[in-house]
Amino acid sequence: MQGSQVEPSDITGIPDMTPEKINILQAVDHQITRVFEPHIVGDVNESQVKVATFGDVFEWHSHPAEDEGFLVLRGQIAIDFRSHTVELNEGDFLVVPRTVEHRPRSLTHEPVVLMFEPATTLNTGDADSDLTVEQLKRLRPHT
Repeated sequence: MQGSQVEPSDITGIPDMTPEKINILQAVDHQITRVFEPHIVGDVNESQVKVATFGDVFEWHSHPAEDEGFLVLRGQIAIDFRSHTVELNEGDFLVVPRTVEHRPRSLTHEPVVLMFEPATTLNTGDADSDLTVEQLKRLRPHT
C-alpha cells in the first residue's frame, strides 16, 4: 500500500516493544484523581513499578509473601509500624519486608510515591478494605 506505514508487529506478529519514556510526575498530575489508587508505571520481569498519591492515612496491612519498596518522588510521607514510625522525604527509599504490618500516611498534601512490588501484590495486602484496588490502570505518557 502506497503511503501507509507498516508497523513492526504487522510483519513479525510480535507486539511492538519499543521503549517509551514517561515523565511520572507530569503523568500523575494529569491522570491520577484519587488518593491511594495505584497506577502501573511499568513492568520489570515479574514485578511492577506502581505510583500513587497518598491521602491522610491508609489501612493497617501486611503482605504475607511480598516485600514492598517505597520511593517518595514528591512531598513527605510516614510509614507507621506497630513499634515505630519512619518519615520519608523526597528521594527517600524504604523497603517494608514481607509480613511486617504497616500503615502509610501523608505528611504533605497528596505526596507522590513509587512502589516496587510483585505484579500480583494487592495494595491493601491482607486487609479487607474499601481501599483495595484489584484492577490497576496503567499510567500513560502525558502528551
